[in-house]
Amino acid sequence: MNYVNRLLKAYNQETKFYPDEWTKNHQFVSGMKKWIANILPSELLTGNLYEAVSSLLTLSEDGVFYHTFPEKIETPNYGDNWGVIANYIEINNRAIAEMGVGVNNVGVNNVGVNNGVNNEEISKVGECRRGLLSTIKLLPAIPPSAKSWANCIILSQIFPNIYGDGFYKPAEEENSIYGIKLNNGYSKNIIDFDITDKISPIEQFRAFNDLAHFHGLKTGFRTVISADQIKVVQNDGSDITFDWNNSEHFELFIVEHINLINSGFEAIFIDSAKHIGGYDMGNYTGVGALPSYEQMQYIIHEIRSRTGNTHLSFVGEKSTGDFERYKNLGLNTGTGFINPDNFCEVKREAIAHKYSAQYSPGVEVSNDNDTGGRSYEERLNRIHNSLFAYEYPSDKLASFMQMEDLFPLRYDTNTHHLMMSNPNYSVDGTPKSHWENLFTKDDGREYNKKVGELFVHSMNL
Repeated sequence: MNYVNRLLKAYNQETKFYPDEWTKNHQFVSGMKKWIANILPSELLTGNLYEAVSSLLTLSEDGVFYHTFPEKIETPNYGDNWGVIANYIEINNRAIAEMGVGVNNVGVNNVGVNNGVNNEEISKVGECRRGLLSTIKLLPAIPPSAKSWANCIILSQIFPNIYGDGFYKPAEEENSIYGIKLNNGYSKNIIDFDITDKISPIEQFRAFNDLAHFHGLKTGFRTVISADQIKVVQNDGSDITFDWNNSEHFELFIVEHINLINSGFEAIFIDSAKHIGGYDMGNYTGVGALPSYEQMQYIIHEIRSRTGNTHLSFVGEKSTGDFERYKNLGLNTGTGFINPDNFCEVKREAIAHKYSAQYSPGVEVSNDNDTGGRSYEERLNRIHNSLFAYEYPSDKLASFMQMEDLFPLRYDTNTHHLMMSNPNYSVDGTPKSHWENLFTKDDGREYNKKVGELFVHSMNL
């Protein structure tokens, strides 16, 4: 039984599918590429797993409807260096997780209120969970890869976070996604541990990756390398701070990332990558020591070598300026200091790097430090420039977007706030209310439609 069917069975859901009419009525089509747009995220997040898989099957690129999910799924093939020109879209899978029933951030206590949530079951009091399931539900609304380049989802959280994993907190309290634990499995915010007797955490990742690949997407995850932002869980349950000079810690870091690559992920976004080896430390905002240049070279080499995967993409935060340094490190691309508002500048950079097949900088529509306030028009212009500013499609630079660039967040929060904290925006204690209030409403729907139209025009270039 394939991993998708195992996940469906774990939720006691059917594995026989039929075309979904709601999906057909909301699909955007560009050649053979199909996805859902002109929607609110809550319209998908309040559904169940069966509905999400049905929607993805309805959007099948080859035009064939599969009544059962295929047994073997291959990743979209764009060659070994696909990462150099890909569009990376980071999804904060913790923010869209199911927030538990109980006392929420506005002080309402409605334990037991269901409010018609169409979920497998309502979340437990105070908990944040099933972020991976929520991301699966959102997949039909992510534009698939284009004719000439890949679209790649980056998941914000994989490993447990240090400051209260598995629970939401008030909006003003820290619950940073940048502090992680190794040797402790995977985040309770992300994995559904209620079904691990039927499908293991790593198999849940395999199911996610099969579904994303079926939809024509590459997948990856964010990792951190600042030593004081990493804890190692010992056999007795106590935590110690990670040490790059500890050979056991060093090997653990490699193995943890290899395990995820072996589950189907193909890209790793490396936080603070610019500063590896002590480079430009005057602008370093992380906490703790970083790996040496040679250590990071070894890590990237070993992940590629031990997995036997020649087409992995390693992406560095702000890895720009000394491009030879980052290419020799083993990176494929990184967020660059290119003005995303200026079409001519982006095009000029694209032309300048057109022969850089192994490494070139990318264009930021927004990043994980985005504090909001940018107008819809500005965001749309940046997406336009990242998708169209080049001489030939093969010249395109990589681009970097956040969940907010596709699905606008409510006005009193922003991407960075949701990376640093984990609030529950439910007003009645239900996950449905959180999803409805996390994002903007009618204006967000119209914005999402316009994003869809931009991708429609870019798909067959």
